[in-house]
Amino acid sequence: MWSAGALRAHLVAVGLAGQVATSRESSLRSYRLFAARDPRFLIGLDPEMTWRQRDVLGLMARKCGVSADPGCTTGQDVIDPRFTLAALDRFAERLAAVARRGGPVLLGTGHPHRLIGFYGALADALSAAGCEVLTPATGRRVDITTRFGLRTYNLDYVRGVSVVREATASRSRCATGVHTHSPLPIRTVLAAAAEGGGTLPELVVGDHGWVCGAGQLGFEAIGLADTDDPAPFVGEAEGRVSVVVPLDDGVRSDYYRPLTRYVLNRACLSQ
Repeated sequence: MWSAGALRAHLVAVGLAGQVATSRESSLRSYRLFAARDPRFLIGLDPEMTWRQRDVLGLMARKCGVSADPGCTTGQDVIDPRFTLAALDRFAERLAAVARRGGPVLLGTGHPHRLIGFYGALADALSAAGCEVLTPATGRRVDITTRFGLRTYNLDYVRGVSVVREATASRSRCATGVHTHSPLPIRTVLAAAAEGGGTLPELVVGDHGWVCGAGQLGFEAIGLADTDDPAPFVGEAEGRVSVVVPLDDGVRSDYYRPLTRYVLNRACLSQ
């Protein structure tokens, strides 16, 4: 069992919080483009308010602990580990609530190489608690515009977690999936789940477009986000995303294991 103090030390030691690998330049660019309503940075969210770059910076300072000084333009960004821990507690509360009801859940990630273990463990625990882990739209095609042009992907599931794969990828399961911020996968999955009056999720767990896309459509959504991903935090501020945990989403996959144990213990889902 990981105590809050031990987990806080771990977060800082491995760069999940404290000084993170995300550069200040990357974060400020994301805030500027989000304020300009660039779809690549809205990732499925349609903000109700007008968010100027300075508004986004102020929000991220309050939610993550980044510097609120617009004159700070270089170096590495910072996440306050206290904010991460507090959000993990709220995240666990939402998992516990859906587990008590035995409600259906849907999990998906745009960071499969890093986070599939984290989400997969949550899927296993929720399934053991009596929740149906939904896996609609397996094999469906999704065309996503990337910086390299239009790319075709297929929806798939790894340990109950939805990912997208290259359409030409082998079905050998050796490839975890590809990185994406797009909300198109979750829109496709939810549309498939609704077909014929099918089961819809009471909770969506994920990141990037999975969280923003689901929240924008009115589904309860919780997830993880880095300092250069302002959209989930804006969604939380506007009430369309329930919980966003600030952390570096690109560190080694094994560094997330203590978070998994902490969250499952807090949610009373430890097996």
